[in-house]
Amino acid sequence: MSLTAFFAGLAFLPDPFQLVAAEAIESGESVVVAAPTGSGKTLVAEAAVHLALERGRRAFYTTPLKALSNQKFADFREVYGDEGVGLLTGDNSLNGEAPLVVMTTEVLRNMIYADPRMLDELDTVILDEVHYLQDRFRGAVWEEVIIHAPPHIQLVCLSATVSNANEFTDWVRTRRGPTTLVLEETRPIPLESLYAIKDLFGGKNGLIMEPMLARRNGRTEPNPDIVKTLSIKRSRRRFATPRRGEVVAALADAEMLPVIYFIFSRAGCEDAAKRLVEDGISFTTPDERSAIRQYAEERSGHLDDQDLSVLGYDHWLSQLQAGVGAHHAGLVPAFKETVEELFLRGLIRVVFATETLSLGINMPAKTVVLDNLSRFTGETHEVLRPGDYTQLTGRAGRRGIDVQGFGVVLHSRFIDFERVAGIASAGSHALRSSFRPTYNMAANLVGNYRQAEAERLLNASYGQYQRRRSTASLRRAVAKQEKRVAELQQEAHCERGDVLEYLQLLRAAESTGHKKAAGAFIRTLQPGQVLQVPAGKRSGRYAVVKQWRGADPPRVVVVSEQGTVAHLRSGDLSPGTVRVGTLALPKPYRPRDSRFQHLVATALREFLPTGADHMQLAGTNPVADHPVASCPDLSTHVKAERLIERAGRQVTRLQQQLVLEGEGLVAEFHAILDLLDEWGYVHGWALTAAGERLRSIYNELDLLLADVIAMEVFTELDPAETAALASCFVFEPRAEQAAGRLPTTRLEGRWISVQSRSNALRRAERRRRLPETREPHPGFAELVFAWAHGEDLESLLGDDDMAAGDFVRTCRQLLDLLRQLRDAEPDLRKQVTDAIRMLDRGVVAAGGLT
Repeated sequence: MSLTAFFAGLAFLPDPFQLVAAEAIESGESVVVAAPTGSGKTLVAEAAVHLALERGRRAFYTTPLKALSNQKFADFREVYGDEGVGLLTGDNSLNGEAPLVVMTTEVLRNMIYADPRMLDELDTVILDEVHYLQDRFRGAVWEEVIIHAPPHIQLVCLSATVSNANEFTDWVRTRRGPTTLVLEETRPIPLESLYAIKDLFGGKNGLIMEPMLARRNGRTEPNPDIVKTLSIKRSRRRFATPRRGEVVAALADAEMLPVIYFIFSRAGCEDAAKRLVEDGISFTTPDERSAIRQYAEERSGHLDDQDLSVLGYDHWLSQLQAGVGAHHAGLVPAFKETVEELFLRGLIRVVFATETLSLGINMPAKTVVLDNLSRFTGETHEVLRPGDYTQLTGRAGRRGIDVQGFGVVLHSRFIDFERVAGIASAGSHALRSSFRPTYNMAANLVGNYRQAEAERLLNASYGQYQRRRSTASLRRAVAKQEKRVAELQQEAHCERGDVLEYLQLLRAAESTGHKKAAGAFIRTLQPGQVLQVPAGKRSGRYAVVKQWRGADPPRVVVVSEQGTVAHLRSGDLSPGTVRVGTLALPKPYRPRDSRFQHLVATALREFLPTGADHMQLAGTNPVADHPVASCPDLSTHVKAERLIERAGRQVTRLQQQLVLEGEGLVAEFHAILDLLDEWGYVHGWALTAAGERLRSIYNELDLLLADVIAMEVFTELDPAETAALASCFVFEPRAEQAAGRLPTTRLEGRWISVQSRSNALRRAERRRRLPETREPHPGFAELVFAWAHGEDLESLLGDDDMAAGDFVRTCRQLLDLLRQLRDAEPDLRKQVTDAIRMLDRGVVAAGGLT
């Protein structure tokens, strides 16, 4: 009855998967909904909220991002009114007692730890973007909620498509009881993946845009036409990555706008938008330009003229009025939200965005372009996983508008087309837990549970669940490698002697001047001469076809009996290498010609040593007298022995991993407790006063921060100094950023204490083989100190390369931490409260709900 009324109020018919999920919720089960981006998972959440409120109970809607929480809050207010919906994000606390509250997942986790009785009236929790639990920094929060939420609460877990949704649902079922998996793999709007190549010899613009995949014999495979095109000789010179303006123009001509063009670089996004507008491209009418200006002025009205000037408002607005925008974390929230809304209204046709846009924000397009499948993680470049590709291209295709969406990947010389096609066709990757106990988690487990129950809860985590499954897989891998070793031992066995002993002698010879002698030997070789290499990775018979005169190190070009062309250097010649004769080379002499090389290989297979022109690699064969050396199958035996060593190392690694997996999270938890006991945070299974403080500090550097508070490094600081020192615990520098400095002499003295304690913590962690806590960093301290003293944005950022959006975001993170300090340490309440007031102004205050 209840669901009938809900669905009757819709202006469209729900999809079958939405009905199945809603009916499971109505029956009292938890659900896991895994479906593509844009498929309508939110309708399931809305049905769950409707059911909870109709029962006269409460519902919480959690998201991983404050911006997404703000968006959902606005959406739900339109349905339930201002009094019916609340918002809790750390930045904002509005109507927190409302029947429906939207919040970040961390807020709910903190509520569960602080006082689970606060949740007695709570009926349903929606965990949006639950696949975020694989995030290595914040993912554990989702597992903590699923593990610790009171058992009466129904969970609605909304996830992108993952390849192991059944496994994840099985785990949720172990924690929450009856749980239904609703798996929807069909996109509401079909996606066609395209590959774009710039043909430099291709005439007018030379842009080729072809389907990436083809169906053949019932299978999906890389488009053979593209494979053939890229196999053309000198293709590296002929084909290039298309320019961004060319791609956008081609999409416009093909009526494939609006487009979200993903570039994994803020500077790249800004440059692309700038160049497009400078080229005179515009997608808007005069009326649309007027509407864009009006909306942009409304959304930025809370910023003063000076701040707008610093933020490049005029430049930004001119791009918007041309129908072009950039979207990345370096923009202040008002600018990002304006781009999102204008794109949603169809007033902006092209948005250049970083991957921060891929999560949750409602911005469907007809086409999504991926500038590159490789992105920089801050430490290294990584190729996108299949699930990342699916998530990014999931925005392509607007429901009710488009009959098809398009995902376009640009050609790159650095990633093979076949690999790109494989990523695009795979669809998803497995969801992997990032759960590990933290110091704050450990303190809350000690504070809330008996020891046996705390250990049981850790063993109940998805991380441990996957570890148990991984253990079985590891045992199978060990058995497979051990069987392989047994097979190789038969190949390595030689009736003439011990092959391993021979191999060890061989290695000793290689390390005692062999390369020098081998280099001299190579210099004597002439085209046509035949070599027999008895062992090593180049074992076999070769014909020399070219001598590289003057090369250093010396080398020759050779052809093997199989027709393989290779360069032989001194390191390729094992002791015992013999020149066994001379082969008459084909004429004409063309060593680079494939037919010439084929004829050489044929002649080499038929060649019989005559004894003439015989020469051995002299003075470098201390193993010649070993009985194995004369075995005709020596190279087979040696190769097998090397593979045995490799397989043995693999078995050792797998067995070590088995030990670690077997010890599991409980062992890591006890190592944390041991450290906390040494540092005075627990005594036995009880928290000290310091441990109680640690319970309420939710920060990546939680233990270090709690410890320096106890050391009174914040005591008697003025509010601006308090903010500057606290910023060291939230700011994370870029790899190339300078060390930074503290703005006052007093802070420099306190900083020495912080660094000393940080070093001591990492030493304690190393002794226990725990992950090391990252070091705090003072790179934001001077900026926030000046801001607290009333410095304006222009003066503050004029000589600094920090983007305004980064400044605002870091200030908001700092404000969140300061509120924790205010509540955790009464002695600091006055100075921290004043610091919050001094920071929360201007563009920073506008960084919250707008």
